[in-house]
Amino acid sequence: FSSTTPVVLRGLVESWPMVKASKQSAQKALEYLLNFKTEEPITVFFGEPEIDGRVFYNQDFSGFNFETLRLPLQKIATELLKNLTNKQSPMLYVGSTMVDKWLPGFSAENTIEFHDYDPLVSLWMGNQSRIAAHYDFASNIACCVAGRRRFTLFPPEQIDNLYVGPIDFTPAGQPISLVDFKHPDFAKFPKFRQALDSALVVDLEPGDALLIPSMWWHHVEALDEFNALVNYWWRSSANYL
Repeated sequence: FSSTTPVVLRGLVESWPMVKASKQSAQKALEYLLNFKTEEPITVFFGEPEIDGRVFYNQDFSGFNFETLRLPLQKIATELLKNLTNKQSPMLYVGSTMVDKWLPGFSAENTIEFHDYDPLVSLWMGNQSRIAAHYDFASNIACCVAGRRRFTLFPPEQIDNLYVGPIDFTPAGQPISLVDFKHPDFAKFPKFRQALDSALVVDLEPGDALLIPSMWWHHVEALDEFNALVNYWWRSSANYL
C-alpha cells in the first residue's frame, strides 16, 4: 500500500458478500446493505436530469447545480430502484458516508486487512454520476462493490493543466477541476490537452480495487444505474503534520 503511483488490484474484494449480492442484481445489493441500516438520515446529493450526473457549480458560481438532502437509507434505496430503468432519472449521489457509523456491522463481513494503519472507511453510492477531478491528502484504496466505475488519474504536477476552481467554496470539500471531462472545452481550457497526455484511465468492475496515492488527481464516473464503492483512507505521515 506504499506505492507512489496508482495500482489496479483486480479481484481484491470479489469474495465480499456485498460484491456477490451486487453481481446478482441492484435489488439484491441494496437488500444486503439495508441489513445494516440505522434510522439516522444520510446526506445525499440530488440533481435534476439536466445536469447529466455532473456534480458541479451553478452558472455564476454562487452555488451548486444540486440540492443536499438528508434521507434514510431505506428511502434512498427505494428511489434508486424506482429509477433503474428511467433514462431521465435525477442524480442521487451518496458520498463519503462513514461505514461504521451508518452501516454498523458491514465491515465485519466486508473488509480489507490493514496491519499498519487504522483507515477511515466510507461508502459512495448512487446512480450515474460524474465527480470532477480532485485530490486527497490521504492515500486511498477504492473498492468497487456494485456497478462499474471509471477513474481518470493525473499526477500531482498536472495541477496547472487541470484549471482548478475556488479553494474555499467547493461541492464537497476539495478544490475541483473546472473542465467537463465529457465535453472538454479546449478553447477555454487549452492546457487540458497536456493533462490528458499524462492521464491514466482505469475501469473497475465489481470486486476490483484501485490504490490512489496521496495528492493524485482523480475524476470518477459511476457508469451504471446503480453503483457502490467502499474506500479506505489513511495517512502515513506523523499525526502532528
